[in-house]
Amino acid sequence: MREVIDVGLPPLKQPFSWMVRAGGVLYTAHGPLRPDGSIDTGPIERQARLTFDNLKRAVERAGKTLDDVAQVLIYMSDVADMPAIDAVYREYFRTPWPSRSSAGVALVVPGMKIEIVAYVA
Repeated sequence: MREVIDVGLPPLKQPFSWMVRAGGVLYTAHGPLRPDGSIDTGPIERQARLTFDNLKRAVERAGKTLDDVAQVLIYMSDVADMPAIDAVYREYFRTPWPSRSSAGVALVVPGMKIEIVAYVA
């Protein structure tokens, strides 16, 4: 059974939960969402920092830390942004690094450059 975790982010208009616990694992997805519910479409560094801030908030609201993140999937609209994303990523994670995969994709919101999925043990 799924248990929805309140992470303190505004609800979206889509059928979506910010974080769900199932089988002892936390599943969560984040993008550059501002506290007012709008999406940041500015520079990739700002979007990445906001995205990882949202992840950190969610993980902490579930009683965990970023050291408990087992895997991160990074989706970016431009693979040329990977070095900037990596630089921000290093501000949030440390060795031993979570397992990670990165892919270039078309994101749903125009101007949105990053979205992540994370699994937390």
